[in-house]
Amino acid sequence: MSENGKSTNLARWQAVYWAAAAAMLPVSPLLFLQGQYTRRKVGLLPEAAGPKTGTVGDAGEAARLLVIGESTVAGLGARTHREALAGQFAERLATRTGRQVEWTVVGRNGVTARRTIDELLPMVPDTEFDHILLGIGGNDVMKLSSPKKWRRDMLELLGILRRRNPDAVIFISNCPMIVYSPVIPQPIKFLLWELSKMHDANIREFSASLERVHYYPQPVDVALDGFFADGIHPSEQGYSDWAEAMIRYFDTRHRW
Repeated sequence: MSENGKSTNLARWQAVYWAAAAAMLPVSPLLFLQGQYTRRKVGLLPEAAGPKTGTVGDAGEAARLLVIGESTVAGLGARTHREALAGQFAERLATRTGRQVEWTVVGRNGVTARRTIDELLPMVPDTEFDHILLGIGGNDVMKLSSPKKWRRDMLELLGILRRRNPDAVIFISNCPMIVYSPVIPQPIKFLLWELSKMHDANIREFSASLERVHYYPQPVDVALDGFFADGIHPSEQGYSDWAEAMIRYFDTRHRW
């Protein structure tokens, strides 16, 4: 698609975003109270315990993997990072590449793409990584980031990661599957799901032309049995299933 076509899509998404915001204004106090009630009802899971670095696999020269992002990277819903997204993805990466994988986690609950730039990038070790998994998008949906802001912040974040890791393959996890959450009530679920689908279409478009950047689009066949720890964050089984699904998808897009 031409750059002009991309601009047209972004302008359309932005117009839809502001139209929806205007339509929601009369009921925004109700939506706010509903959101606060849901947060209290669900509570907050602790981040995964244990070391934020590890090694999997036992063959070949070690590849370095950085996993950076929001609550799923921080491992909410898992006992340790080995059972959370970082460890599960690293295991599958080691299998696919036939190399040992040294993984590093830099995650924090609640961060958006903007906050990842400001708060997490300064915490990343001063080394070049071979692979990067960026777990981001949930809070840009929950905090109602506009399509223009989402694209601007993500392109800045990806640009910084690329400059620091010129040879790395960058993988990006899907925007959140709000529609499958059993604890988010209507009408908030509907509104957040529409925004999440919009962010998904947006990142599919702007990442398509980026070299060695692969986005995992919102899946259509999620196995829900045992997936959630709290109705929002994955369980250990959920992290395992999610990591496997992403690797299978990336298999079709990337030559290891």
